[in-house]
This record gives sequence, structure tokens and C-alpha cells, in this order.
Amino acid sequence: MLTSLHIQNYALIDRLDIDFESGFSVITGETGAGKSIILGAIGLLLGQRADSKSIKAGAAKCVIEAHFDLSAYGMKGYFEENDLEYDDDECILRRELSASGKSRSFINDVPASLSQMKELGEQLIDVHSQHQNLLLGKEGFQLSVVDILANDARELSAYKETYNQWKSLTAELNALIEEAEKSRADEDYLTFQLEQLDALNIQAGEQEELEAEADQLNHAEEIKSGLYAAGQCLRPDDGEGALNALKEVQRHLRDIARVFPLADELQERIGSCHIELKDICDEVESALDQVEFNPVRMEQVNDRLNQLYTLEQKHHVQTDAELQTLAEELRTRLDAITSYDDRIADLKKQRQATYDQLMKQAEALTALRKEAAKRIEQQLTEHLIPLGMPNVQFRIEFTPRREPDATGVDSLTFLFSANKNGQLQDIAHVASGGEIARVMLSLKALIAGAVKLPTIIFDEIDTGVSGKIAERMALIMQEMGQADRQVISITHLPQIAARGTAHYRVYKEDTDTGTTSHLVRLNEEERVTEIAHMLSGETLTDAAMENARELLKN
Repeated sequence: MLTSLHIQNYALIDRLDIDFESGFSVITGETGAGKSIILGAIGLLLGQRADSKSIKAGAAKCVIEAHFDLSAYGMKGYFEENDLEYDDDECILRRELSASGKSRSFINDVPASLSQMKELGEQLIDVHSQHQNLLLGKEGFQLSVVDILANDARELSAYKETYNQWKSLTAELNALIEEAEKSRADEDYLTFQLEQLDALNIQAGEQEELEAEADQLNHAEEIKSGLYAAGQCLRPDDGEGALNALKEVQRHLRDIARVFPLADELQERIGSCHIELKDICDEVESALDQVEFNPVRMEQVNDRLNQLYTLEQKHHVQTDAELQTLAEELRTRLDAITSYDDRIADLKKQRQATYDQLMKQAEALTALRKEAAKRIEQQLTEHLIPLGMPNVQFRIEFTPRREPDATGVDSLTFLFSANKNGQLQDIAHVASGGEIARVMLSLKALIAGAVKLPTIIFDEIDTGVSGKIAERMALIMQEMGQADRQVISITHLPQIAARGTAHYRVYKEDTDTGTTSHLVRLNEEERVTEIAHMLSGETLTDAAMENARELLKN
């Protein structure tokens, strides 16, 4: 529970240090005295957006710090899961805002993210402001109330996990169907491209060979002349060529070998050269016979190259190897198109299985909710009858959704009638402001019994009620403040103020330096005076004072 609150340089507050007690406490004060400022400061500890304009004029920064006693709430596991320092006796939340616009958050004096502070703060304090009464007509709020009182958090978590799987599979399936439709639209064109490539029957390295052959055919006469000239040098028609010259060299060396031993080695080497040169000469003469200008073959080669070049230009590639790679890619894409049906069928099967599981989980959720709804209808009616609604009717209507969403398949409506034999209608359309306030308080009382929330702050939950009804509402809040729970009510009604175990007063004070707001705890005599003012206004009367004492005594 909240044990103390420190506020410094926030809005109209110079410095505020106040201690709080368990049970039911009240805060009173004139409109505009600063109650909303205090709630705004507490809101910053709950992760609300910071505004540097909230800093008191002339101050460099403002500080809001709250101390909590967690010894009765079993929150150690949460702190361990989030790697936060834990102390049974004290938990400190602090928020600092600088005039430059920077904001810093601390949990137990250790820097923390705003999201961490928000998550922890929501488990420590529930602030119910007047505008939250409007939530009563919102389906999301109604469903959350039923879920809390149905204690279905585990089932709802499992359902949401399956729901996310189903949505993911649905998105994947839709994307695959769209991809398949687009691919099928391209199928004919892809098939045409592949048929062109397959018809060409491209062989590995073919283009390079054809380009070499084309080059040779283009220079056939030049090649033939060169080969003929080379052949004549080696073995001319008159017999005086290089081959015959080598034979003569070999003969001369053999003649002197008997008197000059080196000549024998040299003539053998010349013999080897002669054999090699003769082979070269034979190849030159053979090549000469084979090389010829062939216009027919030239046309064939050029036609084939033109076919390759045309497809390469069309597909923006440079070689026949790239054309072969492209053909394989097209084949793969076409194979994928033909496999879309199987893949789509598999995904549909998975999605249907997930959907079937989702519907089973949704059915279990609905059963838990309907069971809880019966209890809520009965208990809420029991709460509302003493609050001036003897003929109240309340029912929770379930309507199945056309399609499941993240919360299940249930659409809820709170139906309400405060009049005898009145027709049940949507509570948002027929309940008055005072009736909605009483319904919200009753719901909060039910929720408080199900959720171990340390501190609940009601900001004028009593709007639209008075007299005995206000006293009954005070009793409900007083009961809520039992069993290790702290309830703080900001009120304008003396019947509620008199029920508080502790009574705090907010007031404004004008000084030479400006206007400041203060929050003080009242002693017994000060409480009498404050409640008397609430009864009679600015002018105190003996009757008001006596009435105030009677309220406090009762």
C-alpha cells in the first residue's frame, strides 16, 4: 500500500510530504484547490506522459516520490522476473522532470524504464477518475471486468497464443495465394521464355567455340597462305628447304664423328630436331588441306551465333552459360508455380487445425465467462439494491462474434434497468450519471475482492449521489479498505468524508511569491470543522457543527 508521498516543485506545489494509512481514507477540499494536481503527480509515477510545463515556475526540476509497503502482497516473484531489487518493507517509485524536458524514472533508487514503472505502478495503484465512468459503456471494459472475475487469465493467455498463430497462418496463406495468382498470370510468359531457351539446346562452351570458328572462317585465305608459305620453307617443291638442310648438317657431322666425338652427339640432336620438324611440316601440310573458305558453314555459324546473341540481349546477359543458368531459374520458378496448390493445401490444413483448436479454447472461455456473468449479475444486484435501486435489473448479454478476435468470440453488453418492470437496455444508453457511478463502484468492489490490488484511489466516484446513497457508497469503500487494502476517496460529500479512518484536506494559499497548494491530515476537531463546511458552505453554523459531529460519531 501507499505509505508516503513526496512532491516537490510540481504545478502549484512547492513541497509536500504526507503519510498515508491502510484502510479507508478521504481527501476533501474546494474545487480547484489542487486535488487534480496530486492525482497528476501520482499519474507520473504510473508512467503517464511528462510535460515540462508541469514544473513549478522558476524551478530547475520537479520530483515525485512514493513509498509502498509490499509485505502483504506477495510481489517478490514479479521483481525477480524483471530483475528489480526487492524489499518486503519498502518499494520506492520516483520520477524526476527537468525544465529541459528530460524525464528520469527510478525503482528502489535504481534507474528504470518508463514502461517498467508503468507496469509496476499499475500493480500498486488503481486510480478511478470520473472519466472512467464512461468506460462502463465500452465493450472492451465490460469484457475485461468479466475476465477478471472469471479468473480466466491462464485460459485467455493460451487462447491469445493460438489466435496469434491462426492470424499468422492466415496472413501467410493470403500472401501465398496472392503470390500464386501473380505467378500464374506470369506462367505463360515464363513457359514461352523457357521453351525458347530449350529450343536453342545450348551446349556448354558452344559460344566460345563458334566465335573461334567464325574467326577462322573469316580469315581462311590468310590462314591458307600462311600455312603454304610455312610448308614451302620446310619442304619446298625444289627440295632445298629446312628439312633437307638439316639432313645435310647431320650427314656432315656423322662424317667427322670418328675423329671428333662431339660431332656424334650433335648429329643425334640434329636428328631429333629433324624428326620434330618433319612432324610439324606434316601437320602444316595437313592443316593446309583442311582449311578452306566455306560460305555455307560460315552462314551456319553466324546464324547460330545470332540466335545466341539475340537471346543474350533479350535477357540482359553476356554468355551462353548465363543463358543456361537463366533456363534453370525459369524451370525452378515454373516448378514452384505447379507446387503452389500443394503448399496452399498444406497451409489451409494447418490453419484449419489451428482454427479448430482456437474454437475449442474460445468455447472454454465463453463457458467460464458465462458462469462468471451469472455471479456478477447476482452480486452486482445485491450491491445496487442498498444503493437506492430496489428495482434494479442487471444482465450480461452474450452475442457471438462473426469472427474470433484477440479476446475470443464473445461480444458483451451490460443491460440495465433501474425501474420496476423496466425494459433492459444497454447501460450506456439508459443509466444516469449517478447510477453509472454506483454501478462502477459496485464493480470495483467485486474486482477488489478478486484482485489483490494494494491501493485504490476514487476521484469523486460519488458524482450524482447524495444523502443515504452516499453513505452506502462510503460503507462499500470502507469494506473495500479492509483485508490489507488501501482505499482513498476524493470526495465532496460529507457522508463519505465522515467514514474515512484518515481525513486529508487540500487547500490553496496565496503568498507573496504566488499561489501554492497544500495537503494536510486533519485531527478530530479539524475534521468536524471541514465536514461542517461541506454541510453548510463558507459560513459555519452550530447546526452544521453538530451535524458534523453526529456524522463522525456514527
